[in-house]
Amino acid sequence: MIIPMSLSATNHLQFPPNGLTLDWYIAFFNDPDWMAATSFSLKIACATSVCATIIGTMAALAIERGEMPFKGLLNALSLAPLIVPHIVLGVALYLVFSPLRLTGTLTGFLLAHTVLAVPFVIITVTASLKRMDPALELAGLNCGANRAQCFFHVTLPAIAPGVASGAVFAFLSSFDEATVAFFISDIGGKSIARKMFEDIDFNLTPVIAAASSVTVIASLMLIGFAHLISQAASSRTQTGVEQE
Repeated sequence: MIIPMSLSATNHLQFPPNGLTLDWYIAFFNDPDWMAATSFSLKIACATSVCATIIGTMAALAIERGEMPFKGLLNALSLAPLIVPHIVLGVALYLVFSPLRLTGTLTGFLLAHTVLAVPFVIITVTASLKRMDPALELAGLNCGANRAQCFFHVTLPAIAPGVASGAVFAFLSSFDEATVAFFISDIGGKSIARKMFEDIDFNLTPVIAAASSVTVIASLMLIGFAHLISQAASSRTQTGVEQE
């Protein structure tokens, strides 16, 4: 419903739309406030995707392949941000960030969103590691590779679809996150989700529907990209097996 509403010719949200126009998309892309919020969210999401993917992949390797005590407890703690309500995390992060002057900053958002995004990477990478035969890694080590070489030349190519999916989910979880962003935003740094909340209260127009439609379309494109990567990796694996 939100996409037809973004094309409405009226200056208020209406479904079905009364006429069709692209004026609200033009207004969205020409509005400096919307563009600033979108740019800020994109920067945070890209940085979060990189950081969460690195941390989550290392954590998944430690949990799945490592030999350590209390592995189950570590796994539960790593997934805690998925269980704890975001409003509780938002209040806690605000109380921590405010004295440190991290509210509304790229660093503050990066720290908060990385905490929220890491569990998605851990889940997808752990699933890929469970499907991978550990004998492949042992074979690489027996052939003279060290741990780092074995990871980059054997493990990482095998779990690449899981890593890519985790990176996409980390990006989307950051870009679409609204609750925590509401607490740690300020005038200087405002995410697109916070901007949407403000316009719903003070300036409700179809521009919000246009912004929402752009977000939905971008999210679907990213999910499709991750699916294509997964399909390509599966095809390469199947081709390799058939050749052997």
